[in-house]
Amino acid sequence: MRLLFAILLLLAPVPLLAQTALPPAPYADRQIDDPALERKARTLMETIRCLTCQSQSIADSNASMAGDMRSQIRERIMAGEQPEQIRAWLISRYGDWVSYEPTAAPILWPLWAAPVLLLFAGLILMRGRIGKRRRP
Repeated sequence: MRLLFAILLLLAPVPLLAQTALPPAPYADRQIDDPALERKARTLMETIRCLTCQSQSIADSNASMAGDMRSQIRERIMAGEQPEQIRAWLISRYGDWVSYEPTAAPILWPLWAAPVLLLFAGLILMRGRIGKRRRP
């Protein structure tokens, strides 16, 4: 039993040694030389959500995942892809949630209609309550 415990103690730090620091992606923090292409890439990056931070765009995030995504976007822009093609690729890879731009898919229509319906119901309720108070 003591031997097993000693082996476990010796193997405990092994996962720490297994972690490696990979070099950052080539275009994670390096801009494209052509200002027009960099502007296209930057505009797209501001509309893509960081998968690690979740509250920042990949343009503003310092997470390594965001750096990888920035690099992929810049490389694809330099290869001649249009931003909407890259957005479609990112959405197909990571899901609709990765984009800050809302979709108008039919399954989401109830979410778009809910605030209007709740406002309408509130107005009807308020009208009924005010009408009751005015009557003697």
